[in-house]
Amino acid sequence: MNTPNPNERNANTIAEFRANEGRVGGMFEGEPVVLLHHRGRKSGRAMVSPMIYMPDETAPDRFFVFASKAGAPTNPDWYHNLVAAGAAEVERGTETYSVSVSEVTGGERDRIYNEQARRLPRFNGYAEKTAGIRTIPVVALTRIPD
Repeated sequence: MNTPNPNERNANTIAEFRANEGRVGGMFEGEPVVLLHHRGRKSGRAMVSPMIYMPDETAPDRFFVFASKAGAPTNPDWYHNLVAAGAAEVERGTETYSVSVSEVTGGERDRIYNEQARRLPRFNGYAEKTAGIRTIPVVALTRIPD
């Protein structure tokens, strides 16, 4: 059996997300998933990236995404696109809305990342793979009121 390439896997996840009111199976089964709409900072091309998020327990209109790239030595392109743009659009559940983008740093970043790793232990492995190479960025996405 052939394993789908990342673009096919993303396309399948996006289709499943939209067909099931924001729920997906496979590697994301049972986890909170958001579809992040962003533009290539160089190409200007519109892109959609499915990813796991963690809600901010203190602010219902804010949540966090993690530029883990499964522990690769470089940050994912979507991270660079978000930081450059400062805003994006998300599909979360059955809603689509605009968000502001801010990178979380220092102790707050560490606290949030550690909580994500507690909830989903594979994030510990991502941090181990990147130790001494890069710190995995944490990005806060906050809903922009209509």
